[in-house]
Amino acid sequence: MTSQTPASPENHGENQGGESQAPHPGSKQMPRWDRGELVDAPVFGLSNWIAMMGPAILMAGSAIGGGEWLMGPTVTARYGGSLMWLATLSILAQVVYNVEICRYTLYTGEPIFTGKFRTLPGPHFWVIFYLLIDIGSLLPSLAANAATPVGAVWLGQIPDSGNPSHKLLLKGIGIAIFLLAFIPLIFGGKIYNALRRVMAFKVIVVLGFLLILGLFYSKASTWSDIFSGFFKIGTVPIQRDEDLNGNGILDPGEDWDGDKHLDVREPLLADLGVDQDKDGEIDSLKLPGEDATVPAVWVDLNKNKIFDKGEFYPDVDQDQQPDAEWSVKDPHSDARITVSFDGDASGKAKKNFVDYDGDGIRDGDNVKNIFVSILSGESLPDIDLSMIAFLGAFAAIAGSGGLSNTPTSNYTRDQGWGMGHHVGAIPSIVGGQNIQLSHVGMVFDVTPESLPRWKRWYRHVLRDQLVVWMPACFLGVALPSMLSVEFLRRGIIADNWTAAGMTADGVMQRVSATSGAFMGNSFWYMTLICGFLVLGLSVCTKADGYIRRWVDVFWTSSKTLRRIDPKNIKYVYFAVMCGFMLLGVAFLASPMNPTTLIKVSTNILNFALGFSCFHTLVLNHILLPKAIRPGWFMSTGLFLSGIFFSALATLTLLKELGYA
Repeated sequence: MTSQTPASPENHGENQGGESQAPHPGSKQMPRWDRGELVDAPVFGLSNWIAMMGPAILMAGSAIGGGEWLMGPTVTARYGGSLMWLATLSILAQVVYNVEICRYTLYTGEPIFTGKFRTLPGPHFWVIFYLLIDIGSLLPSLAANAATPVGAVWLGQIPDSGNPSHKLLLKGIGIAIFLLAFIPLIFGGKIYNALRRVMAFKVIVVLGFLLILGLFYSKASTWSDIFSGFFKIGTVPIQRDEDLNGNGILDPGEDWDGDKHLDVREPLLADLGVDQDKDGEIDSLKLPGEDATVPAVWVDLNKNKIFDKGEFYPDVDQDQQPDAEWSVKDPHSDARITVSFDGDASGKAKKNFVDYDGDGIRDGDNVKNIFVSILSGESLPDIDLSMIAFLGAFAAIAGSGGLSNTPTSNYTRDQGWGMGHHVGAIPSIVGGQNIQLSHVGMVFDVTPESLPRWKRWYRHVLRDQLVVWMPACFLGVALPSMLSVEFLRRGIIADNWTAAGMTADGVMQRVSATSGAFMGNSFWYMTLICGFLVLGLSVCTKADGYIRRWVDVFWTSSKTLRRIDPKNIKYVYFAVMCGFMLLGVAFLASPMNPTTLIKVSTNILNFALGFSCFHTLVLNHILLPKAIRPGWFMSTGLFLSGIFFSALATLTLLKELGYA
């Protein structure tokens, strides 16, 4: 091979006549690509469509995880299917992102993470930056939540978070699930193939079971509510009374929660606080319509020694103990009624809102569409931001979320698609045989002969995403959410420890009434086992995704690791995996509860995915030859995807900090 000056960024990789060095755009701290020939894509046909499935089936199984089983039902239990459009935008945005990161891999045989380190200012900067925004992936939220359904099957009841023995049991189960999830990463030859088999099993079993429930035990109106919600773009959560026309009668269409009662907004105690002496601490509470305030007392429910707004309760007798009951003005008349705060044996109040009708569920939740309000000449609706953290988490994990999408490009390489055919794959530590992984990617000359082959590979990736991954994600978020709409009363808020199993009792009661007690009990267990499969099996793909994106990038960027024989990649992977396991066990053994883990990690994921969209857009326009760069449609889509996830993360952060 004769040595020539590297091609310019505009035409690098395009054959200028004669042989030349492989292109070397971006940071010179990263090694130069190798050069090779692009093999042709396989011919797609209906007879071989199963064999043609690529990374999408693995990522689809991984995508049906925490967001779908935990955040989806939490949102739809309160608002029905009206906010499912957030999942629509999230999934479509992630389809664009997945296709674009695979674009880079098809050309280079490298995962997208390695490509990011090739951009300026270079790998030393990006390693620090991405380690910081990828920290959410270290939190083992799925394993922590997967312990709940397993604990329920073991105990025969949903575990009680207030029971110390139940709490200890759940921590032990969570750690066991976390450690067992690494078995496919240790055994099985090529790790990608082992994970694909596990995720294919999960997709078939989970979606199959949920379809049975949806088809035989759900109403048509529930299907309509959920799937129409995917298209209700602009619908937002609000707070309002059910009596829309003010006639004091429950008219048709006004019974939002289906309880046959004319409900009013039931205020949170946090919104009623008054700091009269301006010392930063709430000292009284005042209800709308009341003439005077009542004294308040602080109860440190979460033991953080901070005056959180929701921890101030009425203390009318000023005995420094929260009152279990409070006399208030009836919102429907001038009479006074007594509301309960569900005090326990010691009299300590638990309910953090004024429950006018005593049904145990906070009334006032509703939805309104921004665009309908504008077209009707109304003012913009006053959005209820109290659920913004959950809504952000729901959107973040609908699909994969965060940097959890980036393994799509790693698996594209391991599948041998595009230039990944020449590069290799990561083997397991046991049974990996002679599988090895090149330290650098390999690119092809863009010529009139190779360009049609490239386009066929691109269509192959597009088909994989649109036909397999995207429909699986929509079903994966729709079916668990359908269960909460069908089997739970509208407006219910699940306890932190029962999120994974909150629909099981409703399923049991419905199936028992229709098919007998034996079937009802069986479906109770199957619902919980399904929750375990959803959450528990996702642990191994989330762990592998984190490990391999960092192993891959250091395998190429580190001069020390580049001196290691390519067949020894499995030892590097195993060492990083052991470190990941130790960190995960430490988090699971900590006092942080599972719902806190998932809310913290998902907000970080939104920031990470938003920035990653922008970085991928820049990368594909800088590092790729002009002929195979994304066009205006995909570029615009990727930019808007970055805006969407960044806006969600920013809004959630502002709310958590008290600025929204």
